[in-house]
Amino acid sequence: MSTFSPALRLASGACLLAALAPLSALASGLILYEIGTDNTGLANAGAAARAQGPSTLASNIAGMSYLDGTQITAGAQLITGQVNFDTDSSNNLSGGGGHNAMPLSPGASLFITHALNEQWHVGFANYGDFGLGIDYSDDWAGRYYLQNGTLLGLTLMPSLSFKANEQWSFGLGLRALYGLSESELALDNNPLGIGTHPDGSLEYKADDWGFGVNLGVLYQATPATRVGLAYTSAIDLSFSDKLDPKGLSAVEQNLWNAGGLTNAKTTLDMQVPQTLTVSLFHQLDSAWALLASANWQDWSRFGEIGLDLDARNPTSTTLDANYRDSWHVSLGTQYQHSQKLRWNLGAAYDSSPVGDQYRTVTNPMGEAWRLGTGIDYALEQDLSLNLSYEFIWMGDMAVQQSKALPISDPKQVSGSYENAWMQAISSSLTWRY
Repeated sequence: MSTFSPALRLASGACLLAALAPLSALASGLILYEIGTDNTGLANAGAAARAQGPSTLASNIAGMSYLDGTQITAGAQLITGQVNFDTDSSNNLSGGGGHNAMPLSPGASLFITHALNEQWHVGFANYGDFGLGIDYSDDWAGRYYLQNGTLLGLTLMPSLSFKANEQWSFGLGLRALYGLSESELALDNNPLGIGTHPDGSLEYKADDWGFGVNLGVLYQATPATRVGLAYTSAIDLSFSDKLDPKGLSAVEQNLWNAGGLTNAKTTLDMQVPQTLTVSLFHQLDSAWALLASANWQDWSRFGEIGLDLDARNPTSTTLDANYRDSWHVSLGTQYQHSQKLRWNLGAAYDSSPVGDQYRTVTNPMGEAWRLGTGIDYALEQDLSLNLSYEFIWMGDMAVQQSKALPISDPKQVSGSYENAWMQAISSSLTWRY
C-alpha cells in the first residue's frame, strides 16, 4: 500500500488550506448595503447624495455638512434567507445537499454627528458592512470543503467634514476594521479509500485589525439637486491560527505528522476591496424625489489570498479564486406623504464577482437583484423612526468543485443552489438635539 511522502502530504495540505480562505457571503460578495438604516429600504439608491441623517457616515462622510446640531442614529436588523444545495449526477461524495445553509444573522449600527459650526462637522460611526455566515449540515456532500463558516468585519470610524461653500462639501473618515474569520470542515479518515472510520474535523478561528480611509465629496448643483462621490480604501487583514485537527484515524494522523502539519501555524492574508460610489439626489417637487447610484468594488484583488504555512517545510503561496470586479446600479424614489411620513422605494442590480466556472461551495456567489421599501415617521419633532425591508434574489447558481488528491480520485461536489434568496428587516431611531 502506498503512502504519502512529506512533499506529497504538504501538497495535500495546501489543497486543504484552500478551503480555509476567507469565506464570501452571498449576494455579490461581502460588502453589504444593509446595515440597519433607511438605506435598506432604498436598495442603496442615492446613498452618497441623500445626506438625510447620521448614517450618511457609512455612505458619504461629506453629507455631515447638511446636518444641524447633534444627531444620533441607532439601528438594528436581521438578515435571513433560503440557500439550499442540490447535488447532481456528477457528484461523487455521499451526504446529499443538506439543509438551508443561510443562518439568521443579526446586526446593529450607531452613528453620531455634531456641528462644530457652519463649516465643520465631526462624527463617529460603528457598523458592520462586511461579511456574513454560511452553515451546512455536518454530513452534507461538500463537508470536506466546508461545514460552516463566518467572516465578519466591524468598522469604527471617527470622521470630519468641511463645507467649503454653498456648493461643495468634503469628508474624511479614519476607518479601523476588526475582522473575524471562523470555519470548520470535515477531514476524510479514509484517504486511501479503505476503511469505514467516521470523519474527523478541522476548525480555523482568527481575528485581526486593519486600517483605511473613507473619502467623500458632495456637490449641490442646484437647490433641488445633489451629486455625491464616495471612496473607501482597501484594507489588509491577516488571519493566523494553528491547525488542530480532531478525531483523526491512525492513518490520517500519520499522514498529518509526515507532512508536519499538526499544529502548524497558518496565516491567510486578504484584502477588503476598495470601492467607489457616485449617487444622485433630485427633488422633483414638494412631494417626490428621485435617487440613483452606481458603485464599483475591486473584488479581483480580494480573490488573491496570501497563504503562509509554517510547517516542517514552510510554504508561501497565493491562492487565486479568479474573482473579478463587480458593479452595482440602483434607482429609487421618496414620497413625502405628510410632514411626519415619508415613503422609500428602491431597486438594484449587482453583478457577480465570480464566473459560473469558478463558483465554489465556500464562495457561493452570483448576481443579485434587490427590491427594498420602507418608511420614515416622525414620532416627535426631534425623534424619528425608520422601518425598512429588502428582498434579495440570487436565483440559480451551479457549482462543480474538485479537490485533487495525490493518491485517490478527486473528491468532486457538484450540483446547484436553486432559487436562492435573502431578506433584510431593519429599524432605526434618530434623535436630534
